[in-house]
Amino acid sequence: MKDIDNNNPVPLDRIVNKVRIVMVETTHPGNIGAAARAMKTMGHKRLYLVRPKIFPSAEVTARAAGADDILADAIVCNSLQEAVQDCVLVVATSARPRSIPWQNLDPRECAHRIIEAADSGQIALVFGRESSGLNNDELELCNSVVQIPTNTQFSSLNVASAIQILCYEIRQAASETVEDVSEDENKIPLASTEQMRLFYEHLEQCMTEVGFYDPEKPRRLMRRLKRLFNRAQLDQSELSMLRGFLVAVQDAARKDKI
Repeated sequence: MKDIDNNNPVPLDRIVNKVRIVMVETTHPGNIGAAARAMKTMGHKRLYLVRPKIFPSAEVTARAAGADDILADAIVCNSLQEAVQDCVLVVATSARPRSIPWQNLDPRECAHRIIEAADSGQIALVFGRESSGLNNDELELCNSVVQIPTNTQFSSLNVASAIQILCYEIRQAASETVEDVSEDENKIPLASTEQMRLFYEHLEQCMTEVGFYDPEKPRRLMRRLKRLFNRAQLDQSELSMLRGFLVAVQDAARKDKI
């Protein structure tokens, strides 16, 4: 991260045009409206809704309190995969520990990661269900997890409040980060979520063919591998190299069987 130089900050508009707020299966319509209001207060405008229980509704509009433009432009998706498939960085919010821990960031670290990734492509901040958060399959689509420090005796945090905190941190990080005016024409884009999904399918197929992986007894192997590669954030060249390696392994294994 570059030194602070408030005379040449990264333009906030360029960041927020790359960042989408994704709400998964929101139950209470008021939370969607409150989230839109929180986003607009911090200069954000891109809202994605995955299977919301009630949307649109009068309560959503009322709670938005003037952020009607964000609601009008909100994109409704059938799955989290659909909502983030073109993203190069996906960060999940989570308040509970997992049996297989994901890379954890605090809000400030998360914001700086987002600023750094913005030149590579689209970014998603994912917020789970009010009662249960994100399930493990959804978490596997994410590169890392952000946790907002709260009172250990009362850790409950409304989703709209969490959205506003993280949007604020992004706003601050943009104002504190020097803009790199020298474009690197040779910079290789990061792999998208959809490209990584295809890679994971290929990886599982290859490991199964060579006898390293039994789909009937996975023992969390694929989940651990996804965590590893999601944390690494492969670029498209690295991903192509790995896909080529998997093809070579498959070809060699098939020849041995002839």
